[in-house]
Amino acid sequence: MNTLTKSIPQIALTGGIGSGKSAAAMEFENLGIPIIDSDALAHAVTSPGGAGIAPIKIEFGDEFITSSGALDRPKMREHVFNYPAALAKLEAITHPLIRQASDLEARKALEKNPPYIIFMIPLLFESSGWQERFAKIVVVDCSVDTQIARVIKRNHLQQELIEKIIATQAPRAMRLQYADYVLQNEGPMEDLHSQVQEVHQHILNLPKK
Repeated sequence: MNTLTKSIPQIALTGGIGSGKSAAAMEFENLGIPIIDSDALAHAVTSPGGAGIAPIKIEFGDEFITSSGALDRPKMREHVFNYPAALAKLEAITHPLIRQASDLEARKALEKNPPYIIFMIPLLFESSGWQERFAKIVVVDCSVDTQIARVIKRNHLQQELIEKIIATQAPRAMRLQYADYVLQNEGPMEDLHSQVQEVHQHILNLPKK
């Protein structure tokens, strides 16, 4: 565990694509809890001038870099879902960089003396070296049909591609098995709001180390 944040609980927030992680994170943020968003950090390391661009160019070639100097995410997404070995190579480049950026963000968050910090990690169970650092795991859950419908509406992706993405993620049953708290996100925002409030109180009442 990061020695800089071991004095307060570190909480993981995860869930499958389209489950509503960002909506849940916003609810926690409204309660004054810092959110370390690994997806946002992943975009940063693969944006123009990002630390991941040079090694990605070396590993995959110029055709995966846009004219602006960023990772061509749609092209890379299609590539890695067709060639699983490519996904492992990409993660070997980006995951350490995301971890470093995450630790830096955590240090900044500590300056505000929060009661706990949330790390939003979509692929928590697909990544190594993450789980053991967390006091509790919060899983945002919904049905696969709801996931697909949300992603079609939000990202305008084809259902076949969404199903491929879901197939590469940890099974829903695994996420639920390892969850300390489950936020059921099938209904209106009011339902999610009340569940987050309840989980927030539970975390605040965790025994102090």
